[in-house]
Amino acid sequence: SEALGRHGIKTAQVLLTPDDTENRRRFLNARGTLQRLLDHDVVPVINENDTVATEEIRYGDNDRLAARVAQLVMADGLLLLSDVDGFYTADPGKSGNAEHIPEVRVITSEMKQMAGETRSDIGSGGMATKVQAALIATRAGCSTIIANGKVERPLQALADGARHTVFHATATPAAARKQWLAGSLNVSGSLKIDNGAEVALRAGKSLLPVGVTAVNGAFQRGDIVTIVGESGTELGRGLAEYGSDDASKLLGCRSGEIGERLGYCGRSVMLHRDEMVVFDQHE
Repeated sequence: SEALGRHGIKTAQVLLTPDDTENRRRFLNARGTLQRLLDHDVVPVINENDTVATEEIRYGDNDRLAARVAQLVMADGLLLLSDVDGFYTADPGKSGNAEHIPEVRVITSEMKQMAGETRSDIGSGGMATKVQAALIATRAGCSTIIANGKVERPLQALADGARHTVFHATATPAAARKQWLAGSLNVSGSLKIDNGAEVALRAGKSLLPVGVTAVNGAFQRGDIVTIVGESGTELGRGLAEYGSDDASKLLGCRSGEIGERLGYCGRSVMLHRDEMVVFDQHE
């Protein structure tokens, strides 16, 4: 905080546990908190909450924590600093035959095995955890770079062309998110919408309460719900911004009336467009 403060940069410490990235409701709360900080030009400094994490349920290393956070905020890129300048076929400190791999498009089982045999001393994770982190991040649409963090000004060195390894994302963050939503088998309920809302969704808008005509099933905020059109056809899926009890109170409600209906000022949408997938009309 002091180091960044000298440059006029505000910071906030955020402590996370695996529940904050694995539990859907807490996932949304954590994402909202981080996004609000970024919206106010505050840099989150994130670490694992060791005081409440157990040995059985914890990230265990900053590499995988960083990958989960990148997934949380739908980041385009993740940088992991090591004591070597990227990924090698063997430990470059022990083998003269170790070859540097500048870019990776698919993380294979052979690469995972090589990572287990390659040292990396910075932080709590070795090269194996960095490759595991890269796998988590790239599957979520986030390209990952492993670079040397022991050189002076490592970020500037990287910008100037220092050797590194880039693991390419297998999809964009939004596409990876929507693939997960579309393919999930764990659906908790449904929202029936009118034709006007369907037109808005197909135009890339969020689902507002005014366009919802019925709520079916029992679900909590953060659960996956299906979107059903007037004809009964499934139009898409999304993460509920309200539980079924509150959602039922908001049927046909305009955004400005939400506080009056619920007794508190809630979110203005039933489903946010970033947390929703709308199926093609021909699917």
